[in-house]
Amino acid sequence: MPAEERGMIDIHSHPITGVDDGARTFEISVEMCKMAVADGITHLVATPHCNYEYNYESEVNRAKLAELQAAVGETPKLLLGCDFHLSYENIQKLVEDHKRFTVNQTDYLLVEFGEQFIPEQMDRVFYEMQCTDVHPILTHPERNPVFQKHTDLLYHWVSRGCLVQVTAKSFTGGFGRRAQHFADLWFAQNLVNFVASDAHDSKFRPPILSEAYQKAKQIRGQEVADLLFRSNPLAVIEGRPLPPGPEPIDPKQAKKKRSWFSFWRG
Repeated sequence: MPAEERGMIDIHSHPITGVDDGARTFEISVEMCKMAVADGITHLVATPHCNYEYNYESEVNRAKLAELQAAVGETPKLLLGCDFHLSYENIQKLVEDHKRFTVNQTDYLLVEFGEQFIPEQMDRVFYEMQCTDVHPILTHPERNPVFQKHTDLLYHWVSRGCLVQVTAKSFTGGFGRRAQHFADLWFAQNLVNFVASDAHDSKFRPPILSEAYQKAKQIRGQEVADLLFRSNPLAVIEGRPLPPGPEPIDPKQAKKKRSWFSFWRG
């Protein structure tokens, strides 16, 4: 592996056995960790689902993660987070104790929307989360039909302090052309803060980031690639503010500029 790919941090993965739809056996869990190390990943955040189908039990998850860490050795460093579904019941749990769900018990939380609709009160929910020092990270919007249909919605929430994570496999085409289109679009508009694997196994959805890292580097240079795969994720797991990055581009303003340019070109 090139030296530039070492030190990547994956803030979204599902390697813990028996807690959600991730790794089905402990052997697969170990294999996923070894694949991550071989790909240049030094830290892997295990993020079991908390939704209508899977109950999130932080102490159980922590014990299972310690068992996995003992089996794989010192690398990758395994940390705990949560793939947190934004439902009414979950938000009540968050109010009670958000550290149960955040990445490495910091103030950063991976949040996932349903694929049918987004409740109208989400502006208020995000505002209240941020008032309690919770920083929401919107996960894989490029794969969500609601975001795909309402393409300006992502900027709306980014401009209000939300952060965004896209899936590496979406960025490289593994989830189809539509997901790749939106991953590319929002990357170009500086709306993406993290690229993570959302790995669920060692074959179809493995913990691989290097291909996406190389694509980001080729398009925007190593500085931006390092932000998405190293510096920003490191700030999250350490509970620090993100370092400065490119300013988000309002898609409405970008459309106006393209229309004006097209007019003068005739």
